[in-house]
Amino acid sequence: MKNNDNTSAHAVAALLILCLWAGANGEDPYLFFEWKVTYGTLSPLGVPQQVILINDQFPGPNINSTSNNNVVVNVFNHLDEPLLFSWHGIQQRKNSWQDGTPGTMCPIPPGQNFTYHFQVKDQIGSYFYYPSIGFQKAAGGFGGLRVNSRLLIPVPYADPEDDYTVLAGDWFTESHTELQKKLDSGRALGRPVGILINGKSGKVGDANEEPLFTMKPGKTYKYRFCNVGLRNSINFRIQGHGMLLVEMEGSHVVQNTYDAFDLHLGQCVAVLVTADQEPKDYYLVVSSRFTKYFLQATRIIRYTNGKGAASPVLPEAPVGWAWSLNQFRSYRWNLTASAARPNPQGSYHYGSIEITRTLKFVNSAEHIDGKLRYAINGVSHTDPETPLKLAEYYNAADKVFKYDSIPDDPPAKYDKVLIQPNVMNFTFRTFIEIIFENHEKSIQSWHLNGYSFFSVAIEPGRWTPEKRKNYNLLDGISRNTIHVYPKSWAAIMLTFDNAGMWNLRSEIWERRYLGQQLYISVLSPARSLRDEYNLPDNSLLCGIVKDMPKPPPYSIGIW
Repeated sequence: MKNNDNTSAHAVAALLILCLWAGANGEDPYLFFEWKVTYGTLSPLGVPQQVILINDQFPGPNINSTSNNNVVVNVFNHLDEPLLFSWHGIQQRKNSWQDGTPGTMCPIPPGQNFTYHFQVKDQIGSYFYYPSIGFQKAAGGFGGLRVNSRLLIPVPYADPEDDYTVLAGDWFTESHTELQKKLDSGRALGRPVGILINGKSGKVGDANEEPLFTMKPGKTYKYRFCNVGLRNSINFRIQGHGMLLVEMEGSHVVQNTYDAFDLHLGQCVAVLVTADQEPKDYYLVVSSRFTKYFLQATRIIRYTNGKGAASPVLPEAPVGWAWSLNQFRSYRWNLTASAARPNPQGSYHYGSIEITRTLKFVNSAEHIDGKLRYAINGVSHTDPETPLKLAEYYNAADKVFKYDSIPDDPPAKYDKVLIQPNVMNFTFRTFIEIIFENHEKSIQSWHLNGYSFFSVAIEPGRWTPEKRKNYNLLDGISRNTIHVYPKSWAAIMLTFDNAGMWNLRSEIWERRYLGQQLYISVLSPARSLRDEYNLPDNSLLCGIVKDMPKPPPYSIGIW
């Protein structure tokens, strides 16, 4: 669709009709957003640079939704390059058509618009969105996405006075196109320059700094923290205040209080903070973790009617990854809490389900023709011109990619890394165990679209089947991102019951960009609307499917 006034008017009219139709048919509520995506010039770290704005905002606007809401986002691309948005942590049940990755959707061309329509089905929690093509995430374009619990489903804590989103992460002062050119030329990305907290980095002792948030004495607030960076794990702490962990990537957790909290790439958590200290200013501190260099940012949290500046003495960050591993071991799923998910918490006994397939993924780095590539089990992913999901839907997969180009176990040795689309085929509704084994000296972080999985173990050393006796098979947290410490392994378990094409990737963005990712195809043999929605009528088409006849739609089938 061309981006012009008539198109915009037609889009608004269509959305109003959709809203009236939904109300008449008793559907869950609709939320409508219109985004104008542009470039802008800002100086987040004191150096003017090009950033990506949404409705002139950096970071982008928060999406504040409630479980089962239908979210409709009309995106107008005013950039000079293609654009897609992905919704990190939103499961897109039966609907990988809206997942916003290059493997599932054709990008929005410059000067055009596209309307996303998805449902935050049976989810609660703290998430974010981001631009998924190339290195655009390095320019911003990300924002918070909340899914609140419905009133009929209580949460295991009292309603907070207010709800704050904190998007923090490392930041480069070069533009995203310059960073991408570096990687394309075979050069290293280099280290980040600083850390941003909601688009800014404060300076200790700056009397003119505006507060990030305010708190009323005696009241309790929810803070949703997400690591939206490109390279570093971070640690956050609030000067003089404890943080009660209540939610992690969509799961209520056993509530423990922390003075400092490690948050790895792509991860989100929610904590409760009570304003129980002397009324004045305090620093929110975010610093890098597990690196030879040290980056740190601060922002002011102000008590209303408080008097006095924040102390310049900042709480120190923890040292080493043993501290972080022990913190991970303290996380437990709250089995007594209700939640908005298909299987109520406490009723899904994942530890007693028989494993039907085990996969072990090992990441590697190699130079090919003088350029660095990252791989999983010897294959470095590259995105074809035709999105993988569209090729599969149009029965043209054999013209675009091959299934199962990597083995379930890493090969003992191979001649060279293969650069090609990396797609695995998983049988619908099978229960699968995935091991991430990290042979490197740096920390890893992995994310799976379309699902939550049970994080059952992270341990030092190499994985063997005997390690299963150390799994948490009772109350491991259901989440969508898992980190792996240096020279360590992590294990996750899940049922692949969400039909579609789903991205499994490194959250270290240069690794993802240079091939450390794959797609998992989960096909329902029934071709039924019970299991997967049809290709939306407004879907953009590209590559070899652009002029192909549309396949027969899925039918309702036998329920």
